[in-house]
Amino acid sequence: MNGHKMNRVSSVILIILSLTALLAVVSGYFQPPQPDEGAAAHIFQLSIMMLVPTLLVFLRTADCEQGFLRSARILAFPAAALAAAFGALYYLEHYR
Repeated sequence: MNGHKMNRVSSVILIILSLTALLAVVSGYFQPPQPDEGAAAHIFQLSIMMLVPTLLVFLRTADCEQGFLRSARILAFPAAALAAAFGALYYLEHYR
């Protein structure tokens, strides 16, 4: 697999994992408070854990000739989804 294709695949995986983390947190708003972590918490933790190596692959295979802006533009959506997920998790844990 060449670098460009690996970069493309890793960018799609980043989007999927960030949306999975966000949906796992949002699902907690539709359930009553539980005394222990549920499956959604484990899905959130696994998706965050898998984001790190995927991000490293994305950054390693990024084409430096096309510039930093292209990579930053691709990472904008996963970063926004992760910020929303962590913000929603904070609200869920502290105010609900």
